[in-house]
Amino acid sequence: MQSQRKYPQLFSFEFYPPKTEEGEVNLEIVHNKLAKLKPDFFSVTFGAGGSTRDKTFDTVIDIQAKGIASAPHLSCVASTKDNIRTILKSYQDNGIAKIVALRGDLPSGMMSAGEFRYANELVEFIRQETGDYFQIHVAAYPEVHPQSVNAEEDFKNFKRKVDAGANAVITQYFYNADAYFYFVDTCEKNGITIPIVPGIMPVTQYAQLFRFSEMCGADIPRWMRKRLEGFGDDREAVKDFGLELVTNLCQRLLDNGAPGLHFYTMNQAAPTLAILEQLQINT
Repeated sequence: MQSQRKYPQLFSFEFYPPKTEEGEVNLEIVHNKLAKLKPDFFSVTFGAGGSTRDKTFDTVIDIQAKGIASAPHLSCVASTKDNIRTILKSYQDNGIAKIVALRGDLPSGMMSAGEFRYANELVEFIRQETGDYFQIHVAAYPEVHPQSVNAEEDFKNFKRKVDAGANAVITQYFYNADAYFYFVDTCEKNGITIPIVPGIMPVTQYAQLFRFSEMCGADIPRWMRKRLEGFGDDREAVKDFGLELVTNLCQRLLDNGAPGLHFYTMNQAAPTLAILEQLQINT
């Protein structure tokens, strides 16, 4: 377990591009509330195979124009080098200097993975094309990527991304702090010293959380699952339990050296704000 903070604690918030006018209005409200906390950056997701490419770009540019750094997700699966080169140039032309580089998922029905197979190849390409212009964030899975053969191979794949030129790491969300601490210890033993920021998913709806966790491989501990199941349709009880649970998780992470927190907001402000208020943090 880490015992000292090596970096200033930074906080960031993740959005997904809105698909409707109503969603755009909602995101504007959410953004304005969270922007008051002066986060390090807002990140914006990128759909499978770049399916939200234009909406991601528009959202990123809009956020950046409001005065806080924006970090677009960039997935490389089903992409070509020319395609990625064009996207990088567009971001550079608009002053975007942070990227979350991911492999991404192959869209349903698409057979070819394109010119990139893994995220480390995307990181290498970004460095070849743009040098040190971008601060590159990559993903990590403290509980092991769901498609990995085993933990050892998963860590080797992760280290390739770091060695390719990543500046920082954002983890998949988790509810077992020991998984994060063990992962950080493993990184330090292997000479990885860049910040490893825990991804945080507020708990507001059990069914939604269960569905997301099944897709991304995040573990919901049995005791936690049973408690949530026991609340049934009592949404307020779920929210109160989730707030206490995630606040305690965040506090333990920060107290033991986590360099910050990255919140998966699901385009909602209230759950994240409630956690930060409990932590008595004004970012």
